[in-house]
Parts: sequence; C-alpha cells; structure tokens
Amino acid sequence: MSTGCDLPAQVKGLMPVEQARAFLLSQAVVVDGTEVLDLRQACGRVLAEPVISSVNVPPADNSAMDGYAIALAETTEYRVAGTALAGHPFKGSLQAGECVRIMTGAPVPAGTDLVEMQENAEREGDTVRFTEALTTGSNIRRAGEDIALGSEVLPAGRRLTSSDCGLIASIGQPQVTVRRGLKVALLTTGDELAAPGTDLVDGQIYESNSYVLAPMLEKLGAEVSLVTALEDTPWATQDALQKASQQADLIITCGGVSVGDADYVKAAVEELGELVLWKLALKPGKPLAFGRVGQALFLGLPGNPVSSLVTLHQLGIPLIRTLCGETVAAPLRLQATALTLLKKSPGRAFYLTGIASLNEAGQLVVASTGAQGSGILSSVSRANCFIVLEQERGRVEAGETVTLELFDQWLL
Repeated sequence: MSTGCDLPAQVKGLMPVEQARAFLLSQAVVVDGTEVLDLRQACGRVLAEPVISSVNVPPADNSAMDGYAIALAETTEYRVAGTALAGHPFKGSLQAGECVRIMTGAPVPAGTDLVEMQENAEREGDTVRFTEALTTGSNIRRAGEDIALGSEVLPAGRRLTSSDCGLIASIGQPQVTVRRGLKVALLTTGDELAAPGTDLVDGQIYESNSYVLAPMLEKLGAEVSLVTALEDTPWATQDALQKASQQADLIITCGGVSVGDADYVKAAVEELGELVLWKLALKPGKPLAFGRVGQALFLGLPGNPVSSLVTLHQLGIPLIRTLCGETVAAPLRLQATALTLLKKSPGRAFYLTGIASLNEAGQLVVASTGAQGSGILSSVSRANCFIVLEQERGRVEAGETVTLELFDQWLL
C-alpha cells in the first residue's frame, strides 16, 4: 500500500540514505500547537515565532574598560569630576577638560568623547594627566551595539540553546513561545526480550533499544510513551499500534518490519493504515518502514540496537526535528586520516563507529572502535563519531582520508 503521496522513484533494490531522508522530510507537516514557557524551561525547545528585541543592548553607551571618561580639551591635565560605576552612573554632564573615574560596564556620562584606560593615567588628587594620545570614540561600547531595538534576535524554527536563553534574558524577555513537544510512541517488539533486572530464561536477551532511543527522543523535547518487549502476536501488535495512534503524532517501532515469520508490525500497519517498506543502502540498518496509522505517522526501525540507533539518528531525528518546526541544516562533516584498516564492500554506505582525535601534528585522525556488528552496542559506547564510508567505496587502508560526523547532542 502507499502513503497516498508521490513515492521516490527508487523503491526497489537499495535506496540511498539521502534519498530516503529527503522523502521523509517532504512528508513532514509541522505539528499544531504552541505553548509559552519560562526561559528556564525553554532550553532545547523550538521557537514558534521570532524573538524581537524591545530594547537596545547595551541600553546606553558604556565603558569597555576601567579608566577615565573624558571630555576633550586643549590641555594635558583634566579635572576629576566624580566616579561612574556599573549600576551607579555619574549624574550630570562633563564639561571640556573634565573626566570621571569609570569602571567597565558603567554608562558614560553625557559629554564624554572617549574612555582612556587607567594604565595610561597619572593621577594626583583630583587632577589626571594622560601619557598617551587621546582618540575620540575609543573604548566606548555604543547603545545597541550588540542588539538593536526592534531587531530580530532569533528566528522561528530555532532550537534554543543555553546561550540562546541567556541572549533572550539579556533583552529582558522572561518567556518565549515554542512549539509543543512532539508525542512519540516507542514500541520495541520481540518475545525474546526481557526487562533489565529480571532473570533470563532460555532464548531471551535483555531489552536495550528503549534505553538507547528514548533518551535521544527526549533530548528533542518529545513526550515519549513506551511499550517495551511487545508480544510477538498479530493481535497484540495491532492493538498496541491502534492505541498508540490515538495519542501519538509519531509511532516508532524497533523490529518486526522484516520478512520473518514473527515479524507482525508490517502486516499490522498495512491493516490499520498505509505503509511503504524500503531496503536502505545503509549499514548497519537496512529495512526501513514508513507510513501512517490513523492520524499518526509511522516509522519502523530495524530491531538490532546499533542498526536502530543509526537509522533513527540519520533518518528519524531529521524527520522529528522537521515535525517540530525546526530548521534543519545538513550535519557537519570533517575529513580525517584513518589510523586503522576499515573493511568494507561496495554497495551500501557504512557508518562505522570511531574515535577521533588530534595527533601530535594537530591533524585530525580516526580509529575504528573495533567490531562493528549491528548488535555490538559497546562499539557505540566507546565512540565519539561516525566514520562515513560512501556507498560505492570499498576497503580503506590506514593512511587514507575518510569522512567523519562527530557525535552530536542527540548521541552524547
């Protein structure tokens, strides 16, 4: 079945990751709903409207250093008329030949032509002589130099950082309007899965996908509801998807979208909604399902933990960020020298986990974390980057140049 939209031309064989990502983003409609949050709760959320400054920053001309604010005159000696401190400005105006002792950040008095640093001043009582030539306008930070009244401070669609929140506070704004958090239902499937803290029986393994993926989703500001170790039966699968579709904007499953005898997710989604299933030119991670259940979008990830992590990071997170109204830029990629042999066959892009560092010459180098199996989470835990080997590239020898994606905030 189709999603009721134009699918990419290549739905047979292996689909390049970039093509799959572009199609997912083309289907993303920003969620309705906004909320007003205090700045202390807004970090990590996406602005629903631009932030416009109602003040100048700084609000008045002020001193860039400790020294003297001077009203120039044809003289070598100036009379000290008072003191200006941050929060305690000098009252009154300077006349030619006068100066005030001023501290960094203090507003400069009316009549000030420049501020001269204290190191260039020789003072005796209320008289100051300056040892360097005085230059009009020096060491004064002008009103609005950082942010001008009426200017756009931050655009809509920006995910707020801690420095962004400080910037908004600097214009006196205590609250911001942000997109509501995306509601995500995360389902992990498999009769073989047991909860950590319980005893394993024959054939079981501990469920780990939710511990990997849920924190990534929560860092995106998503409201995550969990169903772990979903029973491998058609009715349990369909019931869980039906319930999730009534509450979530996006349903994400791990496993059950392959062609195994106990892979029931694909059939359940097709029964309840619409689905396309692709084989990605991606390692680790190959099967990817996308569609809709009721009003909720559906994203089916592979079941192996490293495969699900890579697929969510490369495809799911850009989709979620777009659904949240965020303006998504391409990931930063760097070039590095491989320190180790990297085994690969042409045909799929390979996202190996690696450790990037600087060598003694200050050059960026990278080594593999070791075994790269789709179930070896320890390889990810030790890593700080992906080594991205292009789809048609083969074996890489030590000393060759490779492309890196440093782990971002969703993975750290």
